[in-house]
Amino acid sequence: MNEIVGTHDLLLVTLDTLRHDIAAELAAAGRIPHLARHLPGGRWEERHAPGSFTYASHQAIFAGFLPTPASPGPHPRLFAARFGGSETTVPRTWVFDTPDLVTGLADAGYHTVCLGGVGFFNQRAALGSVLPSLFAEAHWEPGFGVTSPTSFEAQVAKAEEVVARLPRGRKLFLFVNVSALHQPNWHHLPGADAAHGDTRESHAAALEYVDRHMGRLFAAASSRRPCLAIVCSDHGTAYGEDGYTGHRLGHPSVWTVPYAHFLLAAGEAPDPGAAA
Repeated sequence: MNEIVGTHDLLLVTLDTLRHDIAAELAAAGRIPHLARHLPGGRWEERHAPGSFTYASHQAIFAGFLPTPASPGPHPRLFAARFGGSETTVPRTWVFDTPDLVTGLADAGYHTVCLGGVGFFNQRAALGSVLPSLFAEAHWEPGFGVTSPTSFEAQVAKAEEVVARLPRGRKLFLFVNVSALHQPNWHHLPGADAAHGDTRESHAAALEYVDRHMGRLFAAASSRRPCLAIVCSDHGTAYGEDGYTGHRLGHPSVWTVPYAHFLLAAGEAPDPGAAA
């Protein structure tokens, strides 16, 4: 990471509420081709979330604690705050001297941008302003939120606008919290209505919707220089397993999340067949 920070733009995408099992099933079945073409080996890495709901997980992520590989550790981290005794900070870790990664990257010359999704990023109240306030520039509008069936394409359009007006010499850290997977997601399943409710099937349909527009986001993020992309979930959610529904609880459907990081070449073209 010490060779990446300062030379590459950075993109962090949290697919809010995405479960690992559904993400893995769709990748294996060829249902998310635009994401899968970038996943190492075409597969998501199974990891454990640093929190069981959005606010807790993002506080940890912004402190340098990305989802942890689902195997015995210790596991070296990409980013870490300087902290005596850390067993996951190694020579290739990029270490920052600020309380959070966002401020650390700003100090390293990055313009930091947040494109919010779920309510913890809506800046409508004090709690919804905590995470966005870390960034130099933060955007949220109702069209980015959980009730919008076109939320991700609206976020992508804003990302394209942000990148287009940023001076080419200025490095960018772009964070996108994708709300489409979060409840309610029934509107992404063809033929469903509110009475149908949210299910594993509508969760999967929401990921397919996101995938159709992901190529445009990758193209925007890498339009000025090579870009390191980190795409992961912040936590999963339960759809009745063992009697549980939702998240902010301790269940494998919540703790087990998909993760990937990969390099996007400068001038990455939108994937063939991606939605315009």
